[in-house]
Amino acid sequence: MNRKKTLSLAYSAAIAAIYVALTMLVAPIAFGPVQFRISEALTILPFFTPVAIPGLFVGCLLANLLGSAAIWDVVFGSLATLIGAVGTWLLRKHRRLACFPPIISNTLIIPWVLRYVYGEAALIPYLMFTVGVGEILAIGVLGNLLLTGLMPYRDVLFGKLHRTN
Repeated sequence: MNRKKTLSLAYSAAIAAIYVALTMLVAPIAFGPVQFRISEALTILPFFTPVAIPGLFVGCLLANLLGSAAIWDVVFGSLATLIGAVGTWLLRKHRRLACFPPIISNTLIIPWVLRYVYGEAALIPYLMFTVGVGEILAIGVLGNLLLTGLMPYRDVLFGKLHRTN
């Protein structure tokens, strides 16, 4: 394996590990109909590097498995994070819009999981509201703070090999 592939794998693994750790740190509020995952702030990282995408996907998948999520939650929750991360990468030229894909994908997908996998009694629009608020706080607020804080250090942290914006 060459140096670039090794470095990419290491970045992805580190991002996955941080995602899992942050999710487990706030596990009581990271799962359920009203959820707040501070780990979702990391979905802004594809703005800097595409290697964040598999790290976020694997991190979400592992966090859901460790959090005893139902298999369909593991599948669709991880896919929602993957879709959001890819969307952030695609919007990397538009800093102000980069946080929207993960907010939208989770707000549209997770309520259906909560309703039909866990039998949550609340209506889908209410679940979209509660999930959406959590995503706005985690990504729109914390994610944008993370993005702003990392901008001056993007070349040091992500290197010119990974950053294409």
